Amino acid sequence: MRTLVYKRTHPGDPDERGVFGNEDCMGQVRGFEFDAVIGIGGIGNEARSFGIDGKINWIGSGAHKDGWNGRSPYVVFERFVLFEERGELVSAVAPALARRFCHARAPRYVLDRFSDREREEIQRILAMVRKRPPSPGRFRRVAAEKCRRRCPPKRC
Repeated sequence: MRTLVYKRTHPGDPDERGVFGNEDCMGQVRGFEFDAVIGIGGIGNEARSFGIDGKINWIGSGAHKDGWNGRSPYVVFERFVLFEERGELVSAVAPALARRFCHARAPRYVLDRFSDREREEIQRILAMVRKRPPSPGRFRRVAAEKCRRRCPPKRC
């Protein structure tokens, strides 16, 4: 499963329905091909001010592109959970990922270039969302597909 792991600086994108891109966060990166996303709070002042620093902020699996916001698509998920400041510390759940992402010179995001240990941790994190009910954002995609079939192109 292709997984994007990235550092977040603020809450609000994705929203509580699991729609990623509503504030155009991660711009072009949302257009990359991936199946799942794990949002980790960065360690800078902005992330600290929101209480998301060094925590698992959100998890989405079963990614689907859905419409466009600026330069990149919205992404919705079959399964989604939003923790924001209530998330667990990355260092407690995934120490290898914490070593990679929770320091001053850490990359902003990584897609598919993970060590075996990091992959194991990613699978454990993704398991947190597998038994969740379907994401509310997924219904946005279903509604858009129905509209495309029924409505004239200008209305959709």
